[in-house]
Amino acid sequence: MARVLFINGGSEGHVNPTIGVVQELIARGEEVVYVTIEDFRERMEQTGATVRTFDGQNFIKAFLSGGRNYLLERINGLLHTADVVIPSVLDQIKGEHFDYIIHDSMFGCGRILAQILKLPAISSCTSFAQSKESFDKMLEQLTEKIPGDLLKPIQADYQNLTKMVKEKYEVEIQSPYEVFCNPAPLTIVYITREFQPYGEAFDPTYKFVGPSISSRFTQEAFDLSAIKGKSPIYISLGTIVNQSIDFYQLCFQAFEDTAHTILMSIGNKVQISDLGDIPANFIVKRYVPQPEVLKQAKLFITHGGMNSTNEGLYFGVPLVVLPQSADQPVIAERVAKIGAGLSLQMQSLTASQLRETAEHVLQDPSFKEAAARIGESFQRSGGYRKAVDEIFEWKSQHHIGD
Repeated sequence: MARVLFINGGSEGHVNPTIGVVQELIARGEEVVYVTIEDFRERMEQTGATVRTFDGQNFIKAFLSGGRNYLLERINGLLHTADVVIPSVLDQIKGEHFDYIIHDSMFGCGRILAQILKLPAISSCTSFAQSKESFDKMLEQLTEKIPGDLLKPIQADYQNLTKMVKEKYEVEIQSPYEVFCNPAPLTIVYITREFQPYGEAFDPTYKFVGPSISSRFTQEAFDLSAIKGKSPIYISLGTIVNQSIDFYQLCFQAFEDTAHTILMSIGNKVQISDLGDIPANFIVKRYVPQPEVLKQAKLFITHGGMNSTNEGLYFGVPLVVLPQSADQPVIAERVAKIGAGLSLQMQSLTASQLRETAEHVLQDPSFKEAAARIGESFQRSGGYRKAVDEIFEWKSQHHIGD
């Protein structure tokens, strides 16, 4: 049995794919200490892991202090979180032994902590993987668009932050890629190589295990019999960008006079009462068990987060994607390219456009066929069990935990 330190400061889309991995690690005899924010304590404790937390509000505040307009600012934001996360984690695990560390690929302190603790590291990648070459090229292109008077202080901030990390934690950061992508000797990617753009370009240290679909251990109740046999259209903007009352009301306009049953999940940032009159063919909830709903859905209207996209395609559901930010435009483009759905722009969206696009996807069988094909490949890929197979193979090769 080995002792594993799992570090994940991310959102639902970063945490949920790791639930099955942690359960499987524990089932195979590993002891897991999972470090995250308080919001995810209960669901991770139900996996059997020991949970430690750091201050989620200060973490977000520090991250946002770097700025949000440019990728370089977000890299700085991740470095700003170091003084929130690193002292807290080191204090909570003081005197404990770990055999290896697993850290989220977009959690800026993961690689730093692995180096401080001198632990063999695995990166948990819940989005598209990035090679250093592709990342550096993207960063260069985006940096060219930053006005000169803004670029200079952003670059100075980066230099000061990397200097601080070196002085405080004796870790030298070689490039922004290390901060934003947290490379490691083994990277578990929760998609298939076929779905990954330029998947053939990644070396064997990247293990494409497919979506990690498992129970989320959430407490909210939803009676699935309400949609049984109705093949609903399911609408959700995820857990981060989900406070758009205008969008939800636009959905009412788009589908209220149709024969479709519409199930809409709005999260906890909007009151259902704020939406006004709800059409008779709509079921509106704060939360639904998404994988269970998708087993019955005929169409998924989504923001295009990787977690939601993976789950929709895993169950062979065609998508209408309304990308908001981060990697979602790239994911939407990939969904359209494989023929499993269409993408729309939220900013200019009209009710008629949404309805017509949904009807087009539903009536053209090629979308359902493409979603079913990718879904079958996702289900064959192994998911969290394959992830743990790869982790144990890596451990054996490097004699970790012997």
